[in-house]
Amino acid sequence: MKNALIIGATSGIGKELAKLLVVDYDKVVITGRRTELNYSKK
Repeated sequence: MKNALIIGATSGIGKELAKLLVVDYDKVVITGRRTELNYSKK
């Protein structure tokens, strides 16, 4: 089981990294300061 925690994933490099990791990882957890930009995928 592969998990990832990405801090600062609401924009920029963190957001793009989250998009890449969600394809191959079982669970990707993201955090960021701007809650209106956060997204989730189940």
